[in-house]
Amino acid sequence: MQGASEQNKDSGLPDATSRETDKKQPSVGQRWLTALIAIPIVLIFAGIGGWAAFIAVGFVVTMTMLELLRMLSHAGYRPLVWMSFALGFLFLVAAMFPQQRLIILEVGWSCALLISLPSFFMRKNLDGVVADWALTLTIPLYLAWSMSFFLLLRGYEPTVIHFSGPVWLTLPRGCWWLLVTFLGVWGFDSAAFFTGRYLGRHKLAPHISPGKTWEGVAGGLIVSILAALLFAAIPLGVPWYLAVVLGVLIGIAAVFGDLAESLIKRQTHFKDSGQFMPGHGGLLDRIDSLLFAVVVVYLFALFIGI
Repeated sequence: MQGASEQNKDSGLPDATSRETDKKQPSVGQRWLTALIAIPIVLIFAGIGGWAAFIAVGFVVTMTMLELLRMLSHAGYRPLVWMSFALGFLFLVAAMFPQQRLIILEVGWSCALLISLPSFFMRKNLDGVVADWALTLTIPLYLAWSMSFFLLLRGYEPTVIHFSGPVWLTLPRGCWWLLVTFLGVWGFDSAAFFTGRYLGRHKLAPHISPGKTWEGVAGGLIVSILAALLFAAIPLGVPWYLAVVLGVLIGIAAVFGDLAESLIKRQTHFKDSGQFMPGHGGLLDRIDSLLFAVVVVYLFALFIGI
């Protein structure tokens, strides 16, 4: 950490650690209030599925891309915004047409390769062109490709509401997989936050995110395992030992996703990606753990074939 601070001073850039210390931390009550408003909205769109879910995911991708592009612009990068958005929404559209998904992705990636780099030929200043080209392609890969797995996991089977006698819901399997993902990550984040706050002693990655501790990770893993047991083992019929493995994988993916965004923010000298969600920062700050976890859950579901 001392070396990072000295490097920032030498380069004339603000020290990210000092910025984190100087800014007032949001209250726990504000965080919970925002979560109580946002979580039902997310679950409603997950239950509806279909093109409603596509619109919701598209909104999230748009907002997080704008946040990330603003951060990168602040750091001096200039990727092709239009190409990043086009490739990102191609990933989402491909997820809505699983039978044609492969050909859509093949055509999309091929066009992106053939168009993106030549689009930089007309730039007068070629400094940083290779980095900008790489960012043009990796921004949608990081955000939209990951978010497309929510649509793939959800599937197209509708949620059924029964009105005869007591009213109840019949959730399709895709909804249960989404619940495993959402509640596993949300539970992990909440437990890690409070465990780390009150019991944290050993830093997890102080050079990237000084506030995270190994004790917080341990507390979060307990909750993510419980979420997998409740929402994968019981309604989906996943064997309990595999559900435990899934809970551990969700927790590890959540940590990696969180640290990945922290690394980006440290490189671009931002504390929060934005102010979209009071108490949580930007929308990217809220979904960073989900970006990696949903990929893990999708691959897990494919692997076990349930």
